[in-house]
Amino acid sequence: MDDPMLTIEERAAINAGRWFSSLSPSLRHDILRCAYVKRFKDGELIAARGDPPEEWIACAKGAVRVSSTSVTGKQVTLTYVEPGIWFGDVAIFDGDRRTHDAYAHGDTTIVCVSRGDLRKILTQHVELYEALLRLHARRIRQLFGLVEDLNTLPLRARLAKQLTHLIRSYGVPSLSDGREVRIGLQLAQEELAQLLGASRQRVNQELKSMEREEVIRIEPGGLVVRNRDALMRIADQQI
Repeated sequence: MDDPMLTIEERAAINAGRWFSSLSPSLRHDILRCAYVKRFKDGELIAARGDPPEEWIACAKGAVRVSSTSVTGKQVTLTYVEPGIWFGDVAIFDGDRRTHDAYAHGDTTIVCVSRGDLRKILTQHVELYEALLRLHARRIRQLFGLVEDLNTLPLRARLAKQLTHLIRSYGVPSLSDGREVRIGLQLAQEELAQLLGASRQRVNQELKSMEREEVIRIEPGGLVVRNRDALMRIADQQI
């Protein structure tokens, strides 16, 4: 389901990405000039483990769910790629096949740059080499941070940090109460538990505890953060 044009909102999401917005205007122009648009419905496969690395990809709308399959056949979600984030470049550089599956989470729009076009842009813009090194360094820092959190923080703090991240990426102010923020990305508790490396039951217990403390509200359509300051204080707790 392809459409050659990004909507105004989709283009704004790409240009607002922290990494992409740091590039020079001429480099951003050349990247988007080569890019083509793909649209997916919820649950559709975007890229499969074992695929050759033919495209460099950015999320423009919705989310990309990156997952793997355990030896028992269970699908495990590792992360969600939010609008404005680019991915898939590592496989292009090392030439190996893709290591994970990528699915659309909700109606999702991506922009793609072919491997050949990316190589041409790299020859024309030396700036991109340094920019990609910064991008990879940031990913490594985030990875080490996740490993540290997993080994040092209690589940309650890790859950609060994850909810804080989701607010930044998908927060929608409540129309009825300006102090409340709804998380626009709908995640089942099982999916949230997978991101935290915990069981659904334990995550449910922590969510219920935060709800009793009036930090969040659990609704059929997702989560609403009622007290963002309290959530951040929980995230900072070390014990």
